This record gives sequence, C-alpha cells and structure tokens, in this order.
Amino acid sequence: MAMTDIKSILEAAIGREEEAFQFYADVAERMTNPAVKEIFSQLSQDELAHKAFLQAAVKDDQIVTKLPVPADYKVAEATGEPTLSVDMKPADALALAMKREQESVEFYRGLAQSATDATLSAMFENLARMELGHKTRLETMFVDVGYPEVF
Repeated sequence: MAMTDIKSILEAAIGREEEAFQFYADVAERMTNPAVKEIFSQLSQDELAHKAFLQAAVKDDQIVTKLPVPADYKVAEATGEPTLSVDMKPADALALAMKREQESVEFYRGLAQSATDATLSAMFENLARMELGHKTRLETMFVDVGYPEVF
C-alpha cells in the first residue's frame, strides 16, 4: 500500500496496531509469571484502544493533530533490549515493550523526514507523537518497577 494520502497512512498505522496487539496477546498467553502475563495482556488491550483511536481518525484525521506533545525521558534508549522468554521479570517485560514503542516512534519519524508533502509529513509526526506517548507511559512504569524507591 503506497502511503501517499492520509487515509492510507492511517490504515497502515491501524495495521501496525493490530500486529502489536497480536504480538502482546501471543506473548501474554505464553508467560509463566502472572505479573508479566498481566502486563502483556494489558498491553494487548492498549493496542486495541490505539487501533480504535486510529479508526476514528480515518473519519476525522484532525483528532490526531490534537494529541498532546509528551515528554521523552529517553529511558528506552538507555536500556538494553531483553530477550523474550516465558519466565521474564516484569521490568524486562516493560523494557521490551518500551523498546518496541521506541521503534515505532523512530519508524514514523523516519517517514516524516522522507515525506515530500508537508501534510503527510505532519501526519507521520503526529503518529510519532502518539507512539511517543505510549513509550513515555511504559518508561514511567519501567522506572517504577525497575527502580523502586527504598525507604
């Protein structure tokens, strides 16, 4: 599918959300650690919500432009990507998820930079911002789980 118009961009983004949903749902099914199973199960449901948002954007692409600009803590960039395993720890599960969101941010930013049309470039930047919001949320969870305060 050539991404030369807003509708095709949003449909491609919906496909990416469906793939992310399937990945997280499949991983959740295989996990042995109940906490990790719950993390991936929740992530799969989050991806369905993202898909629904993008489906609404197909009808009104202006809703994507109204997304807030999230902070970028760059925790994902400073964290190694753990290997997926059925007995991974919650912090590793969150690290894996935030790395995936980082990849999505970079994907859309790359498309924005290569777009020759300003409107399409702006849509890609908006999608990158949406993914950055997901990444920031996961980074916050990762810091809470991976670096709990000790009193």
